[in-house]
This record gives sequence, C-alpha cells and structure tokens, in this order.
Amino acid sequence: MLPLTLWILLCLALQRSAEDRNLAQRIHDGDEHAFKRFFERHYDLLFRHLRRQGVPDLVAEDLMQNAFLYIWERRDQIDPDRSLRAFLFKICRSRALNHFRDTAKFTDTEAVAEPVHAEMPDEQVAIRMAQNRLRAAVDTLPERRRAVFELCFMNELTYREASDVLGISVKTVENQMGHALKHLRNALSDYR
Repeated sequence: MLPLTLWILLCLALQRSAEDRNLAQRIHDGDEHAFKRFFERHYDLLFRHLRRQGVPDLVAEDLMQNAFLYIWERRDQIDPDRSLRAFLFKICRSRALNHFRDTAKFTDTEAVAEPVHAEMPDEQVAIRMAQNRLRAAVDTLPERRRAVFELCFMNELTYREASDVLGISVKTVENQMGHALKHLRNALSDYR
C-alpha cells in the first residue's frame, strides 16, 4: 500500500496528465482559448529556463514566441498522447542551441555570478549566496547531466518529458538525475 502523500502526488500527476492531454486535443482542434491557457501556463517557466541557460531576455522572448507560433501553425500535427510541454521545451532548446552556435564568435559566454549588494537585508544576502552557490555547483555538472537536472528539478518536467526533449531514454534520465543529485549533495555538503 502506498503512503498517503505518495498516493496524493500520484493522483495529482494523473489528473495533470489528463488535463494536458485534453488541452493538447483542444489545441489540435483549433481552440484558441486552450492555446492561450497553454501559453499562460508555460510562458514564465519556459522564460526562466531559457534565462538559466544564459539566453538574453529579448532573445528568450523571440525564441518562445517562435516556438509557440510553430506549435499553433502545426496544431493539426499534435498528438494529444504525447507531451505538448516537452515538445515546447524541445523546440526552445534546439533554437537556443542554434542561437549560441550562431552568436558564439561574437560574444564572450563566461558566466558571472550575480553580485551580492551590501544594502540587502541579511536574509536576502544569505538566499542570494545560496542561489549563487547552487548555480555554481550545477554549472560544474557535465552538459547532459546539467540539462536533465534543470529540466526535471528546476522546470518540473517528468522524466518522460525530459527524455523527449533531450532525445534520450527515460532510464538515462533517471541515471543522470541520480548522478546529478549525488554530485550536488557532495558539492553542497559543507554549506550551512
């Protein structure tokens, strides 16, 4: 028998999955309100994901606009049994990689930690420092492992959705996530 909290999480995941399939079907059928709901549900999450990948704000907005437009224009090809959210992330990931490839010779991609300002309250300084430390630890992960961690942990995609986005098996996602968590536990173990 499953513990109550696990049972509730499983029920919520099944309900969300059914809602996502229904939304995908309605978009497939040309329902503009369903598409607007899909857009509103995923815009902020996708924007934060692209920003964490180092995509500038204006470029991220363009990539997202083009991805949503791509989905709407090809709505008749949507398979409601496949994750539309994973497809959206896959489109944006591909276009972000293309952007980095195309602009690599013109920019310096060295990451800079966000500065901690003296006028911030102590609690905010501590939070900012912890975020910077986590970001630095995540940045040390190998590329595929980092992508899996960010998609699953930070963007709350399921392992199946992450496997669709990255074009790898669910088992590989599970393994990469396990290794990422182990690495981050070790990297952050001395942090209080």
